[in-house]
Parts: sequence; structure tokens; C-alpha cells
Amino acid sequence: MSEHLLEIKNLSTWFFMETGIAKAVDDVSFCVDKREMLGLVGESGCGKSVTALSILRLVQSPPGKIVQGNILFNGRDLLTLSEAEMRRVRGNDIAMIFQEPMTSLNPVFTIGSQIMEAVRLHQNVGKKEARSRTVEMLKLVGIADPEHRIDDYPHQLSGGMRQRAMIAMALSCNPDLLIADEPTTALDVTIQAQIMELLWKLQDEFGMAILLITHDLGVVAESADRMVVMYAGHIVEEGSTLTVFEGPGHPYTQGLIESVPRLDDVHRRLTVIKGTVPDPADLPPGCPFNPRCPLATEICLEKLPVLEEIETNHSARCFHSDQVRNGRISQTA
Repeated sequence: MSEHLLEIKNLSTWFFMETGIAKAVDDVSFCVDKREMLGLVGESGCGKSVTALSILRLVQSPPGKIVQGNILFNGRDLLTLSEAEMRRVRGNDIAMIFQEPMTSLNPVFTIGSQIMEAVRLHQNVGKKEARSRTVEMLKLVGIADPEHRIDDYPHQLSGGMRQRAMIAMALSCNPDLLIADEPTTALDVTIQAQIMELLWKLQDEFGMAILLITHDLGVVAESADRMVVMYAGHIVEEGSTLTVFEGPGHPYTQGLIESVPRLDDVHRRLTVIKGTVPDPADLPPGCPFNPRCPLATEICLEKLPVLEEIETNHSARCFHSDQVRNGRISQTA
């Protein structure tokens, strides 16, 4: 029996606008195994969050539309479900922690009422039992005095506590898959570490899989079993976290890794990937990374490379993978 909990096949989510078609996610395929933490990595604008919203079918339409692909969850294609069936999946089987809790939590309702709403919707329990369950979840995520905090409004909580409340809401129905979209954004480093430690603990306790979306490779290196690197709507590299960090096969991945500070080399000058992520409605011909790539050659300007295996369970989308892995080329070359 397959261990794949989530399997995405050839997913394309495009936005149809007056200025053109923005291919935010283009022919993306990857899987998340049971009890696994998979890191989905890339700069802002690479398509990570749109991928997550596509899984839950929350892409705003219009202008967004899933134009092709399959999203298999426990063997069932989510794209074939009715909206009523999909509502039963969201929050119950698949839950999501959004980037900024202050904009995700409703400011006019207490955090307790918002968590209880999810519990009562999916667990078919009464108000008293839902409140008891909510207090348990707030305690589980480390919020002190949960019996009183349950009646607080979002603005009465610190950033770290709001994030913990979001995690409590996401886990209140014991989902099989948790999508954590930049769960440590806008938090100081101490609180970031606490939130990640909490996610590891809860993953072990609940036995769930986690899709961790982030641009922070330090978090991925410490947390994820495998990683998928996205750039301009495409997957450019995929493999075990250790394998990718030890020998990246794409210059973009290498640039991301070399931009991370290291404690064992505090005097090393951090590299910078020149340029910016291209507009998804105006991608360059060929490989979309070619305007920023120090290895770009004529073929890179003409053709999009395929994602192919460069070693066991390690794939990259680059014509020069061997050179990247063997030469450790510099982004400033």
C-alpha cells in the first residue's frame, strides 16, 4: 500500500488577467508521505502559497483557475469533489496555518469562539464539549491560563500567542495533513524556535504529516525530511533535505543555501542571488532562472529543462546540474 498521503500530479493554477495569463503554478508534481514533514521552499512569488491554496481549493476565481492536474488525498482526487464535500475536508482532514494570524483571525470574535466553530462543524459535538476541547487545545499549544484566554480577542494576544491559537485551531479536529504556510513569519527568532519546536512535538503526538512552506532554509534544514524547491511556478529541485544541502543540483538552490549564515564560518561573506523572481505573466523564454543564473548558456535561453533524477531520490531541473554539484559555482561568477 502506498505511503503517499497527498499526491499532486501535473498541477497548473493560472490567473487570467487583463494584462495576460500569470502561470503561478505550472505543471507541478510532488507527494507528501504519511507522518512526513516536507519543506516547500522558494522566494516570495515562486508559487508556494498558491500551491497550498490549490490543495484546499481556495484559489479566488476569477481570476484564478486550476487548469489541469490531480490532487490525490488518501487516494481521492480533491478536484472532483463537490464544494460541500470539500468543506468537510478543509479543517477536518487537511488543516492550514496561514502566514499572518492577525489577518487570518477574525478581530470581532474571541479566539475561543473561532476554534469552537471548527470543532462543532466537524466533530458534531455540543457547545459545552466544544469549549472543553478548545481549552485542551489551547493548553496543548502552550497558552497559559487557557480557561481565561479562551475569551480573549486576537488583539489581546502577542504575535507568538496568536500563532499558537492558529495552530490550536488547525489541530482541533486532528487532521491527517497540516499545511503550515510561513508559520514563523514576523516572529522574533526566539518565538520562531518555540513555534517550530511546538510543531515537531505536535506532529509526533498527532501522527500527522506537515507541508512546511517557507523561504527560511535554516528552518527546513532543521525540520524537514525532504524538500521541494520552487522557482517561477516550477519545481526546480527535489530530494532528501540532507542530500540537497550536501550537493544541490540547481544554481537557484545553491544560491539559497549560500545565503544562509553559518555558525561554523562566521567570517564568510553571504552571497546574493542577483535580480528578482520574474513576473509569472511575463516569464523569460527557456529556463525562467536564466536572467539570474551565472551558468546560463544558449540552450538555457531557448528550452525549459525537464526535472530529471540526478541521483537516487534526488531530481533537478537544470542543464548544468553536474557542473553545479561538482564545481560549487559562485552566484557572483
